[in-house]
Amino acid sequence: MASPYSIDLDKNAANFTPLSPLTFIERAASVYPERTAVIYGELRRNWADTYARCRRFASALRRRGVGDDDTVALMLPNLPAMVEAHFAIPMAGAVILGLNIRLDADMIAFQLKHGNVKVLFTDREFSATVRDAVAQLDDKPLIVDVDDPAYEDGEFIGELDYEAFLREGDPDFEWQLPNDEWRAISLGYTSGTTGDPKGVVTHHRGAYLNAVSNALGWNMDAFPVYLWTLPMFHCNGWCFPWTLAALNGTSVCLRAVRADAIFDAIKRHKVTNLCGAPIVLSLMANADDELKSGIEHQVNIMTAAAAPPPPILEAMARLNFKVTHAYGLTETYGPAVVCAWHDEWDELPITEQAEMKARQGVRYPMLEKLVVMDPETMHPVPRDGETIGEIMFRGNIVMKGYLKNPSATTRAFEGGYFHSGDLAVCHPDGYIEIRDRSKDVIISGGENISSIEVEAVLYRHPAVLEAAVVAMPDDKWGETPCAFLTLRDGTDVSEQDMIDYCRDNMARFKAPRKVVFGELPKTSTGKIQKFELRERAKQL
Repeated sequence: MASPYSIDLDKNAANFTPLSPLTFIERAASVYPERTAVIYGELRRNWADTYARCRRFASALRRRGVGDDDTVALMLPNLPAMVEAHFAIPMAGAVILGLNIRLDADMIAFQLKHGNVKVLFTDREFSATVRDAVAQLDDKPLIVDVDDPAYEDGEFIGELDYEAFLREGDPDFEWQLPNDEWRAISLGYTSGTTGDPKGVVTHHRGAYLNAVSNALGWNMDAFPVYLWTLPMFHCNGWCFPWTLAALNGTSVCLRAVRADAIFDAIKRHKVTNLCGAPIVLSLMANADDELKSGIEHQVNIMTAAAAPPPPILEAMARLNFKVTHAYGLTETYGPAVVCAWHDEWDELPITEQAEMKARQGVRYPMLEKLVVMDPETMHPVPRDGETIGEIMFRGNIVMKGYLKNPSATTRAFEGGYFHSGDLAVCHPDGYIEIRDRSKDVIISGGENISSIEVEAVLYRHPAVLEAAVVAMPDDKWGETPCAFLTLRDGTDVSEQDMIDYCRDNMARFKAPRKVVFGELPKTSTGKIQKFELRERAKQL
């Protein structure tokens, strides 16, 4: 028997609209047309102008033959064009591909080919890489140069420049919401450190929901002023281009992440929010005192990857910067877990606050399930803060799957959850804490050693600026911990000093047997490249 709540009560145009973050910019432009949407150097654009430019952009794409589900790539730093692209490309029915600007030509060529890119927008700084990448393709995309007057090197390689491209479009272009919110909105590639990268496909519904989750999970106020220290090519800037439109906020674009530029922007524009890996916090904390002076308002910072060490958190607190720790993956649209703060924790000593912030936390408001499970039994591990399992996700802010890779998609979703590959414990209060990537666990003499645990001890040493621990082959134990350290300027410690320090502060079998000093290799988003350090350790 049919339910009375379903008879003649169907979806229709009046009561159902597919969720898409494109609705945010239309509202911002209609409600707050004169509010500033984008700042870059001396450039200021309000929401009305930004919306019109996005419509021109979308219209020009359609007139150039870009159709539904075609891929449009971006090889750009954090310029205003990147903000506009996050609305214009899906307005045209196409899919956004933000290319990692640190990659070489071979990897860019792979992604352009695998993603069937039709149009590529590029900055002069990357012209040589793009030219070499496109030369490897049989089907070459239309190339459009984005001219940034702040960067004068390099050459133009495109058929036309960005502003000329926009002039081909209609500022009154009547774009349409997707007829299905499951439609792809973006394609983003994983790091590909062990073979070809996987293409992560996300959808309009998830982008909408995670954009809202950002605002709720971070307790963001209306009209935020957001500084782009996070690359927009990384997980679509963690969905923040769409969050800022929803909150009628301002994007302060930053071409290069430098301490002087960051502090100047914070003071000039009264920046309220910024995101970045811990390396960004370290850069800020260790900046000259003259740069750091003169900030008279609170700045909210969201950081992901490893938790910032206590000295960094102390430095941030002295600057009146409030740090929130988050966690996620490309497959979850960026952050999907947040260390939701409790007021009573403010009374704890800074070292204990750091321990709390080290925990990745609880699920985002729009995530259905966050569980630490035994991957073999698919049962949740005890909430004891000790039993290690794999972090798994379920909900609308999980990717559609991997492009043209059904076997990898099936493995990732086995058992009805997305398998992150990150190992963690669950504390009695339900907060999770990462202990390692499955591939980063060091197995020494049959004992599992968490590289993150060893790194946490190393970071407590006053001479240590950055630390990374990886497995080093050992004839007797199979493998042992090897520490790679960057020291603070003006400090001088020996390898044995650091080994002794670790032995005094943890179980002796977990202490590094080898310590190497020097600069650590990093990705464009500031994450330490442990795969490269593992290769170095094999040669020691």
